[in-house]
Amino acid sequence: MNIILMGYRCTGKTSAGKRLAERLGRSFYDTDEMVERQTGLPIPRIVAEQGWDAFRQAEGAAIRELSSADRGVIALGGGAVLDSRNVECLKGNGFFVWLIAAAKTIAARMGNDEAGGSERPSLTQASSIGEIDPVLSEREPLYRRLADLAVDTTEIDADRVAETICTGLRKQFPQTEGIN
Repeated sequence: MNIILMGYRCTGKTSAGKRLAERLGRSFYDTDEMVERQTGLPIPRIVAEQGWDAFRQAEGAAIRELSSADRGVIALGGGAVLDSRNVECLKGNGFFVWLIAAAKTIAARMGNDEAGGSERPSLTQASSIGEIDPVLSEREPLYRRLADLAVDTTEIDADRVAETICTGLRKQFPQTEGIN
């Protein structure tokens, strides 16, 4: 079974995902990194030159590739779950963890994100920070419906997020070894 991390930008999917994978001795996959590696282009450039549809197609291809993985930790792009085909590819062998953070925290993290949080392409016509509240409002019901576990990352670091996910996994799967 894969552990699928979903949530809005800058909620800790990549940083906590790497720590979780290390802790569990699993492979870590980041769909945004896979898209950039496979296309040879940074996401802002894909979106600027080819549009969001081209990015979403590349993201879907990466997710289909990952759907055959097992015992991985997969960090999805924030909007990956908007496409039901992506969810279907992963749900059969995936445990979905929704990482949540307050909008104010997301905005602060975007400004400090070494991976270009403030340079991420806008999803709407608003600035990346200005669109947080409306996009979160739109996506939260979907995240909530898909989540097998939810972890609020607003006030905890990546190590604590990984620890909280492990605790949640132990509660859901007490018979499973290797979830420390």
